[in-house]
Amino acid sequence: MNASPNARRFSLPSIGLHWATLLLLAAVYALIELHGMYPKGSEMRETLKIWHFMLGLTVPCLVLARLILRQLYPAPAIVPAPPAWQQGLAGAMHVTLYAFLVVMPLLGWLALSAKGRPVPLFGLELPALLPPDKALGKSLEKIHESIGVAGYWLIGLHAAAALFHHYFMRDNTLRLMLPWLGEPGKRRGTAAS
Repeated sequence: MNASPNARRFSLPSIGLHWATLLLLAAVYALIELHGMYPKGSEMRETLKIWHFMLGLTVPCLVLARLILRQLYPAPAIVPAPPAWQQGLAGAMHVTLYAFLVVMPLLGWLALSAKGRPVPLFGLELPALLPPDKALGKSLEKIHESIGVAGYWLIGLHAAAALFHHYFMRDNTLRLMLPWLGEPGKRRGTAAS
């Protein structure tokens, strides 16, 4: 990971997109979980699924914006600097998270295409990426669901790592992404660390 030693925190657009991505993922997961509460074929179940599809397909747009911002505004340095092995794990986690955020919507789009279903996106219909093939559609849907379950763990591990760094390593990792906590090098009520 390229770090900018002069940056005191992530840029505000980067921070905003990070938290917007989390909120969007929470909505995508909530919609697919809630749809199961309604009977198959019901209008509410179909509405929740359509919103799941549409919000899920907006995730790669946020990812693209985040990657562009990452090039424009390199990550600030973590203070104190973690060991190289932790930096390597953090890099691998970020690559995995970004891959997850791109692969999941793509798998969903492929599954809908193979099932011969429309791919809605806020009043538009996206083109099918595959010809209809119900068996393939079911297989892709199962893969999408399995990776979705793994996503809970991935997101949870990312959050747990941030909390571990904050409370146990006592570095500025979490504070770099929380603009409302004040100066990244200072704790509330204490001098700069």
